[in-house]
Amino acid sequence: MKKRMKGYLGKIDKILAEDAPETDYEELSREQLVQIGFFMHERLVHLLVTLTFSVLTFAVFFLLLFQFFPALLLLFILLLVLLVPYIMHYYMLENGVQRLYGQYDEMKRRINKGGKEIDHSL
Repeated sequence: MKKRMKGYLGKIDKILAEDAPETDYEELSREQLVQIGFFMHERLVHLLVTLTFSVLTFAVFFLLLFQFFPALLLLFILLLVLLVPYIMHYYMLENGVQRLYGQYDEMKRRINKGGKEIDHSL
């Protein structure tokens, strides 16, 4: 997912930087909305997974405070090791979606600059 996000963001950044006169920003903005939907869904799924791992990690931590078992310590370490990459991945998705919003706003600005009306229908 990280590769896909970076690739897509790079592609759109390049199109916006070139600002070629033949660029159809209307079509590009519609495609952008579809991609935003895909990445937002992915972000939601990873938020739920990250929250689940966080709750489990803290639950095991609190169990360890009251009753020490080596198996619980091992489970806590395993959950913590898995939680860190989940947080990093969610952070990447969140920032990527925020960049997609910014790119979409830039496309809309360019559409308005061209004198075309904004079509707010999806």
